[in-house]
Amino acid sequence: MKQLRLRLLAGLFVGAGVLSWGAARLWDSLGTLPSVPIAAPIVLAAIAAVLLAAALSIRARLRAQRERRPGAKGVEPLMAARALVFGQASALVASLVCGLYGGTGVFLLGSLDVPPRRDQAIYAGFAVLAGVAIVAAALFLERVCRLPDDKDNDRHGAQAA
Repeated sequence: MKQLRLRLLAGLFVGAGVLSWGAARLWDSLGTLPSVPIAAPIVLAAIAAVLLAAALSIRARLRAQRERRPGAKGVEPLMAARALVFGQASALVASLVCGLYGGTGVFLLGSLDVPPRRDQAIYAGFAVLAGVAIVAAALFLERVCRLPDDKDNDRHGAQAA
């Protein structure tokens, strides 16, 4: 499985942010603006917590297995692969969602004197922070699930080249 690239995640964030900012300007010119739900940061934070819990659980189980503790439960490869795929998919979607809420939040910064818009900007800011937490937890999970490098294959590959 390929590793997530920060460049890809940042590109998705910036692209979605620019599109969202433009759409918010257009939508506002029509007289209304879609709202940022208060549940958005809560749901994103819950996903980040699940990813972090999975990473910590897998890391603890791998450490116990490595140290050969009695009664240590191993990590099934399929379970680790599923967790990794969930983490990578969550990071990609969170980058897009962060961009959408970030672009809307940047647009709303121009009207912080209006209380409902200020609340929407705060919700958007918290949603962006929660999305960043998802990306961080997904990258940590990816690091935990990484297989150790096979040094013998590296030496043979370097000699053959």
